[in-house]
Amino acid sequence: MVNLEWYRTFKAIYKTGTLTGAAQSLFISQPGVSLHLSSLESYIGYKLFDRTGRKMVPTEKGKVFYNFIIEALAKLEDAEKNFQRSTEKHTPTISVGMCFETFQMTLEPYVSSLPFNLIIQFGDYPEMLENLEKGILDLIITPQTGATNNIEHEAFSSERIVLLGGIDVNQTAFDALLEKGDKNAILEWLVQHKWYGTTGDMEHLRRFWQLNFNKYPDFRPNYIVPNINSIVRCLSGGNGLAVIPNHLGKKEIEDEQVKVIWEGSPILENTLYFATRKKNPYPEELQCIKELIRKVM
Repeated sequence: MVNLEWYRTFKAIYKTGTLTGAAQSLFISQPGVSLHLSSLESYIGYKLFDRTGRKMVPTEKGKVFYNFIIEALAKLEDAEKNFQRSTEKHTPTISVGMCFETFQMTLEPYVSSLPFNLIIQFGDYPEMLENLEKGILDLIITPQTGATNNIEHEAFSSERIVLLGGIDVNQTAFDALLEKGDKNAILEWLVQHKWYGTTGDMEHLRRFWQLNFNKYPDFRPNYIVPNINSIVRCLSGGNGLAVIPNHLGKKEIEDEQVKVIWEGSPILENTLYFATRKKNPYPEELQCIKELIRKVM
């Protein structure tokens, strides 16, 4: 018999495109993800993904397999979710979607003190919005707004996407190039340095490059680490560059472990929103979560 977790793991790899991303979304180890996938492929008798560098690209049979199971798997996950809530009549369970780094910075220190149950889901914004509409999530933090009548967005903060560097980066020459406004020379200075990025998510770097240089970056980071908090820790007290939201390195910037090399010209800013369904049975619990997040952001 096929283990249901194999299907969950297959779906997570398909959605994230990497073993690391799947492991993070499922809260299991990467070797565990690899074991589930190899077990499933062995059971059904064919490859589901081609390994190309760090990416997991679904094979044609993998795509067919995904389309065949996804609806049934979604129904099972909905049943699991609804059953959990129905058996917890006295203690509400609140499900929140946000990026991994925001969770670590905002809610993680308070989880043990919350008077209700909490489920955190990590994923991309379109997927989280879809789960919010379905009732799988109760609240998401997103820099995007949609045109769904059932969802309301409440702006609560903003993030500035900046070029962050280790404290040992010598930016004297870079500042001189900025004064001259020589974009080609600025690009040459930037690509001479070591760069950090995260697995499967280069959106901040692409948008920053497009806005400031009118093209997408033509290089890959030298070091790919699990998340933005890892980038900040790697940069602390050393060399290297990365493009990240400034609030995720706020403490390290204040402690002079890292520094903002350039805010860009023009500046790239996102408004952050709480998104909830207009009719939600847990207004007090959601307000508690919002207040905790506002404390930090």
